[in-house]
Amino acid sequence: MTIRNQTIISEFLLLGLPIQPEHQHLFYALFLTMYLTTILGNLLIVVLIRLDPHLHTPMYLFLSNLSFSDLCFSSVTMPKLLQNMQSHVPAIPYAGCLTQMYFFLYFGDLESFLLLAMAYDRYVAICFPLHYTSIMNPKLCVGLMVLSWVLTTFHAMLHTLLAARLSFCGNNVIPHFFCDLSALLKLACSDTHVNELVIFIMGGLIFVTPFLLILLSYARIISSILRVPSMRNIHRVFSTCGSHLSVVSLFYGTCSALYLCPSADNSTVKETVMAMMYTVVTPMLNPFIYSLRNRDMNGALRRLSSRAGNVA
Repeated sequence: MTIRNQTIISEFLLLGLPIQPEHQHLFYALFLTMYLTTILGNLLIVVLIRLDPHLHTPMYLFLSNLSFSDLCFSSVTMPKLLQNMQSHVPAIPYAGCLTQMYFFLYFGDLESFLLLAMAYDRYVAICFPLHYTSIMNPKLCVGLMVLSWVLTTFHAMLHTLLAARLSFCGNNVIPHFFCDLSALLKLACSDTHVNELVIFIMGGLIFVTPFLLILLSYARIISSILRVPSMRNIHRVFSTCGSHLSVVSLFYGTCSALYLCPSADNSTVKETVMAMMYTVVTPMLNPFIYSLRNRDMNGALRRLSSRAGNVA
């Protein structure tokens, strides 16, 4: 359909991953296993925190939201990727592409804010242990959660509405496995300066600012520990902050390598692999990071298993 000599694109073609045809079934099984592991692992954490009264604390409130966010974040891209790997025409409708982009931005931003809330919780717990209960009261925790969900809604909606006003003509092939915002902008045949300006400004507010505040929280934690250095205090810091630091390193490390450190020789393959790291691998690893060395989570799992055994 053409209007005023401009082709109206009704769908996009996702090239997916650079996998040889003979290896397609092997990688399909691998990605399906990874996705199911992500779903089951994060769902288990949400259920454990919900059912066990011992885990009804600010730290685990944030963790349950993070696990739910990881579950949804992976579900935005993985089902479509798995479907396209079995399809001869890996197409996604125009409206579906914008919807996928919206939820990808939404849950990606939400993870950033939740990691910041968890860093603040650890900062208060270590630097102000006697006032922890009064500072991290239910009203503040709920307020932090609501603020995180609301801010991410507006940010994702802003980028989606700006992308919806763009014109796409001719090329409709996206060299990616999902509708990435930067890939869409490269296909647009209308002016994208406003979109790029908003990405630059909002990227600093939504991505860089939480990361800097997380670093500031840990700088204050380290400073507090160094005032009265002891093996007991150092062990306490590592036991309470080690898991969070691992998740922060995984999430911000891969995102920074992809979006904040661009280079002229960045290939599409590199971008795709890095995107796979933080959309698939990181959400899958988070449940293992938070549960394997967490005595509270292991205790909750044992209590749930014992309760299920008694009922049976």
